Amino acid sequence: MALLQTNKDLIATGIKEFNILLYQQVFSHPAVPEEAMVTVVNDWVNFYINYYRQQMVGEQQEQHEAVQELRQQLDTVCLFPGQI
Repeated sequence: MALLQTNKDLIATGIKEFNILLYQQVFSHPAVPEEAMVTVVNDWVNFYINYYRQQMVGEQQEQHEAVQELRQQLDTVCLFPGQI
């Protein structure tokens, strides 16, 4: 099932905002260990998922698919910042 345009737009906005957030966290001398930063980033992903889940439109299945697409793209951004 294709995503509704409104949900596609929400996903694009979420990814753009998330990329900005990630780029703000680049330090030459990290203030926190890498393991702690992974935990922080995972918390941010969950925050974005919960925030955008409430804004998704359509039937329940359409909303679920949109949330899954958002999660997949956020996970990709975490691995390859700036690639999406």
